[in-house]
Amino acid sequence: MDNHHHFILHKPYGFLSQFIRNETTRKNKKLLGELGIFPEGTMSVGRLDQDSEGLLFLTTDGKVSYAVCSNKQVEKEYYVQVDGEITKEAIELLKNGVEISVKKEKYLTLPCKAKILDPKPVFSARGKKIRDERHGPTSWASITIKEGKFRQVRKMTAAVGFPTLRLIRVRIGNITLGELEAGEHIEVEGFDF
Repeated sequence: MDNHHHFILHKPYGFLSQFIRNETTRKNKKLLGELGIFPEGTMSVGRLDQDSEGLLFLTTDGKVSYAVCSNKQVEKEYYVQVDGEITKEAIELLKNGVEISVKKEKYLTLPCKAKILDPKPVFSARGKKIRDERHGPTSWASITIKEGKFRQVRKMTAAVGFPTLRLIRVRIGNITLGELEAGEHIEVEGFDF
C-alpha cells in the first residue's frame, strides 16, 4: 500500500517550484505551499521557472520524483505565446533542433514536435499582463520535448526569431493539465505515464 500523496498542480505565474526558501535573496518570492495545505515532505517533481505556468507534479515519494526526472522518454508539451506571427519555417526549424546556449556552451536541441496552435488556446489572464496589442501581434505554438534544459523552450523560440511571452506546460506523458485553473490542485493515486 502506498502511504504517499501525489498531486497535480497548475502552477501560476510568479511562483517558484519549491516549498522551502533556500536562499536569503528570495525572501519575498511566492512558494508552492501558499497554494494549499500539503502533507509534510511534499516536493515538486521537475521544475517550472518563476515566469512559467502549468502542469506540475507534487509528491511525498522521492522515488517517484527520481523516476519521472530520470525518464528521458517522457514527453513534455508546452503551449507558448510568442511575439509575432510564428511561421511554418520557424516551426520546421524547431522540429529539427536548434542551437541554444546551455551553461555557456552551444547545444543542439533534439528533434521535437512543434505546430502552430490555431485557434489560439484560451487561458485565464495572468497575474502580470503580457503586453497589449499596440505592440504588434502574438501567436501560439505547441512544442513537445523529451529533454529539459534550463529555460529550453524559451531559448528555442528565441533562436528562431519569436521570443516567448507566455509559457504553459499542458502535458507530461499522458497526464494533462485539463480544466485546472491557475493555483488549483487535485490529489491523484499516482503518476502513470
